[in-house]
Amino acid sequence: MSSEKGANILNWADKSGEFKRQTSSFRDFISNEPGAKFAAEKDRYHLYVSYACPWAHRALIVRKLKGLEDIIPYTSVHWEMLERGWRFPTKDEQLPGANCTPDPLHPEFTHLRDIYFSVDPDYNARFTVPTLYDKKLKTIVSNESSEIIRMFYHAFDDLVAPEYKTVDLLPEDLKQDIEATNDWTYNDINNGVYKSGFATTQEAYERAVTTLFKSLDRAEAHLAKGPGPFYYGERVTEADVRLFTTIIRFDAVYVQHFKTNLRDIRSGYPALHKWLRKLYWDVPAFGPETTQFEHIKKHYTKSHRQINPASITPLGPVPDILPKDEEVAAVAARK
Repeated sequence: MSSEKGANILNWADKSGEFKRQTSSFRDFISNEPGAKFAAEKDRYHLYVSYACPWAHRALIVRKLKGLEDIIPYTSVHWEMLERGWRFPTKDEQLPGANCTPDPLHPEFTHLRDIYFSVDPDYNARFTVPTLYDKKLKTIVSNESSEIIRMFYHAFDDLVAPEYKTVDLLPEDLKQDIEATNDWTYNDINNGVYKSGFATTQEAYERAVTTLFKSLDRAEAHLAKGPGPFYYGERVTEADVRLFTTIIRFDAVYVQHFKTNLRDIRSGYPALHKWLRKLYWDVPAFGPETTQFEHIKKHYTKSHRQINPASITPLGPVPDILPKDEEVAAVAARK
């Protein structure tokens, strides 16, 4: 999620009424190769995230799956993102979630944008999370989440505990399948909810939401027939990470806020719902440590004032996520 210098960051649609996501600006890579500019080193890099943002959420998930907690520290911004973009909490604000604090590296900075301007005073593109910052060179390595998570896969394997070296989220035998899944998952689901929610014409909205639900149906069919419990069987992979961060927000936010209300997950997609809860309750990297519903619900409903001018946050659904052995009444009745 982003903001821009010199632009109204709350205008997300183009003249056609369709939401257009911009390209990330920083695209360097951390490497364990000898002589690398951005070498894999403990406590050299700092990760800036928002618990609210699905793109940053996947970086937090992979960081934990790969055992990088002691190697790459992180800070979460406040859930509020208004005209100046993501801001850091003040010292007197108490928000849920670890490391939701003022910027520990630059105590004088109030907003994420300050980091970007410290790297390039003339910067005029996106201020996004996740942002991977190099403390040694005082620069931004990357603000592209799909590339940040892949750096985490193996670049630090020489530094992590032995049990994490074998964690492979993009195994060679599944790589082609995962890449193919990523394509439509990103375009139709991850980005599809935004295309639906930020559309400013009825036609653009209907195109986006129809495509979104066709692809949710596709994911549901895959999980219903698959060997489970994860997207590609017994191993958590990148496909799980990339889909999870949208599906965990779906009922809590997207159904009402982005008008993606043809069905919800808990009553309309039994296989997706089972898969979602398996990850959240049984795999710690996906659970409450990285999934903060207060940030998620308040960010969307109180930051997107062009959609929700009164900034009212709905109370439901209750609970935010169901236990593994409980269903909503309509589903329980069908059984």
